[in-house]
Amino acid sequence: MATFVDQVTLHLNAGNGGNGCVSIKREKFKPLAGPDGGNGGNGGDIVLVSDASTTTILDFHRRPHRTSENGGPGMGDFRNGFSSEELELSVPVGTVVKDGEGNVLADMVEPGIRIVVAAGGQGGLGNAALASSKRKAPGFALLGTPGWEGDVFLELKTVADVALVGYPSAGKSSLVAAMSAAKPKIADYPFTTLHPNLGVVQAGETRYTIADVPGLIEGASEGKGLGLEFLRHVERCSALLHVLDCATLEPGRDPVSDLDIILGELAAYPVPEGQVPLLERPQLIALNKIDVPEARELADFVRPDLEARGYRVFEISTASHEGLQGLSFALAEVVEEARAEAAEEAAAPRIVIRPKAVDETDFVVKVEGGSFGNIYRVLGSKPERWVAQTDFTNEEAIGFLADRLAKLGVEDELFRSGAVAGSTVVIGAGNGIIFDWEPTLTSTAELVTAPRGTDPRLNPNERRTNQTRRQRYVELMDAKAAARAELVREKEAGLWMDGADGLTERDYDAADGTIDTAEGTADGLVANDSVAADAPARRTGEGDHA
Repeated sequence: MATFVDQVTLHLNAGNGGNGCVSIKREKFKPLAGPDGGNGGNGGDIVLVSDASTTTILDFHRRPHRTSENGGPGMGDFRNGFSSEELELSVPVGTVVKDGEGNVLADMVEPGIRIVVAAGGQGGLGNAALASSKRKAPGFALLGTPGWEGDVFLELKTVADVALVGYPSAGKSSLVAAMSAAKPKIADYPFTTLHPNLGVVQAGETRYTIADVPGLIEGASEGKGLGLEFLRHVERCSALLHVLDCATLEPGRDPVSDLDIILGELAAYPVPEGQVPLLERPQLIALNKIDVPEARELADFVRPDLEARGYRVFEISTASHEGLQGLSFALAEVVEEARAEAAEEAAAPRIVIRPKAVDETDFVVKVEGGSFGNIYRVLGSKPERWVAQTDFTNEEAIGFLADRLAKLGVEDELFRSGAVAGSTVVIGAGNGIIFDWEPTLTSTAELVTAPRGTDPRLNPNERRTNQTRRQRYVELMDAKAAARAELVREKEAGLWMDGADGLTERDYDAADGTIDTAEGTADGLVANDSVAADAPARRTGEGDHA
């Protein structure tokens, strides 16, 4: 079982909002006295609070799933549902909160910071709240929206004034135990420290904290040993104390070479933007284990070289406590200077919340290609929330949703994006809610589609007028007269009398009638109009035949 955790993923599920109620008030002699359905309650939020008394996030490692309560549903007689209380989760000071994509949501460097990481769902309105002068008795209510569901990432960064860095078994944990009341694990083998240790030191009137991180070795930036995994706890330190082992028995090691290797690994660690790089912060050197005679001689030998580099060097012994007092006051002096500089720095800019611009839309329409044509996706907080609040088993609720979307301008934007009646419209990310769009028509002019610079309404009218119909009728009558004249010539020539062509007088009469009927019907003329219009031509033809 883990005893120290500095990174954890929280799986959060905020409470859902309660549904609104559909109810009609009933009184004596008033069976339908109006709507009285109450509103649903809001779901509970999940809030992270930085607490100075909380020192670990181990509890979140053991129980990473957290859920808040749902809101209560509305009831009749104007009774609203209860709203659930928010769920507060205490985290240590110095916790960095990130979203699932790694973006920093909050850096909780001070006690009392609160952040809502999972908002509860909104309660739905009852039919009493939906009543208006145009909708006297709504037969529907709005559903409660679901609460936020997702993951947040917690990263604990120790808030300490001085960080102790050095090789494994250099005596860092022993130094923390000697200078403070902390009791870290101490043993005679490397990598005894597996997680940072904190200690509080009192030097005169100054009180500061020191942090011991697991030892670094050459190649730590490439993942060797414990790597740079725990150096996040050094980011907030004001000063660095290099603890060098002067009594090591490993061949090829000495305090100067150890220092060079540690400096190279620290340089490879990237600090967050806006913070001072680790190697640019105040640095002191402690030559440890001088209680061993050979170690004292080595410390006296390398001290001038280290001081020539500009370091303040202290020879100490965690076993005999020699030199610890001077080191303690020197560290207190560095911490006081860092605190004074921090106090003189300008305060962090305040977060200014500005109202949304008047012309800023609440949604956006994206055109996506599909196998059977374009898909028009509507993204926005309002449309997605309204869809989640709609009961699609109630036709009146669907109509109310359509009115809200049209009033918001969704249909106009769909039309500008190229959507036509029957196009596939999706509201929300992912699968969302899929519709076959049927636009709401307020006038025919709003659906005129034409290339830029043209308008089909300005095209010539190709519809037949009465004049064109009469002209067409006259042309047909002339054609019929010419056909009759041709038959007459054939009759006079005797072609239809001898039966050579199989023509008879009956055939002539039938053909003439068929032409009259077919042509009159094709022009949409009634029988009386056809006979009346054809009368002069018939009389003329018959007279000629006679």
